[in-house]
Amino acid sequence: MSDSDGSSGDDSYDDAYGGGPYGDSPSSAYSLGASTDGSDGSDSGTYRSRPGRRSTPTASPGGTSRSLKDGTAVLVRCATTDVPYATVEVSNPNGREGVFTVRMKFQDDHGRTVSDGSDEVSVPAQDKVTARVHVDHMDRVREIAHCEVDPKATADR
Repeated sequence: MSDSDGSSGDDSYDDAYGGGPYGDSPSSAYSLGASTDGSDGSDSGTYRSRPGRRSTPTASPGGTSRSLKDGTAVLVRCATTDVPYATVEVSNPNGREGVFTVRMKFQDDHGRTVSDGSDEVSVPAQDKVTARVHVDHMDRVREIAHCEVDPKATADR
C-alpha cells in the first residue's frame, strides 16, 4: 500500500536521503544530482545525491601519463665518406614504448666538432634498436675522424 506521497508505508527503507532507500520515491525531488524545491516553489538550496560507486581512474589519450625514463645510446659505428651516418644502439628501460632523441658530435682528428646530428628513435618497451644518425653538414664528412654520442637518449614521449 502507498501513502499519498507515493512512497511505501514501510519506513525501514528511509535513509538520510529521504523517501526510499536512496531518496528516489516517485514524487521525490532527490533524483541523482537534483536540487530540492521548497513547498512554496522556491529553491531550498538542499543538494542530495545517491551514494554511488566511485569511478576508477584510467589512462586516456590527451590525459597525463607517467613520464618515461631516459634511455641510453651507444655508438656502434662512426660515419665515413662511404657511409655518412653513425650507427647507434638505443635502449629503452621503460615498460612501454618510447620515442628518444639521440644526439651526436662528429669530430675531426683534433677533437673539434665539424658537424652535429640528432634523430628521434622509437624503441619498444624494454628493448633496443639500431638507428642511423646522419651528419648535418654533408660537405664536411671527409673531415670526420671521430664520433661522439651522448650516452643519454632523452625520452620525448
